[in-house]
Amino acid sequence: QVQLVESGGGLVQAGGSLRLSCAASGRTFGMTWFRQAPGKEREFVAAISWSGGTTSYADSVKGRFTISRDNAKNTVYLQMNSLKPEDTAVYYCAAGALGRSPTTYSDWGQGTQVTVFS
Repeated sequence: QVQLVESGGGLVQAGGSLRLSCAASGRTFGMTWFRQAPGKEREFVAAISWSGGTTSYADSVKGRFTISRDNAKNTVYLQMNSLKPEDTAVYYCAAGALGRSPTTYSDWGQGTQVTVFS
């Protein structure tokens, strides 16, 4: 089991940017970002393969968010641009599975809060 620690969340005005980081305690393969807004289910945001050559995004963030990784640092990033109030959520990184369903993942970070105000 790998330990995951997210950072980089904060309060930002609509249209602004944030970069989230997820540091892993060891080697990971596919890595995925999810988010959960108050009163809503956890939802898929973006995923990246081990090599970084394959990425996928939720339609709601496509063109605004970019996922990347630095395997030398065991770290995955989520660059979020053109943020909207509806992006407000706790953002989690996850490992240990593939796909867009959060129920299949075994390793989770503690989450980092992103709040976008208009």
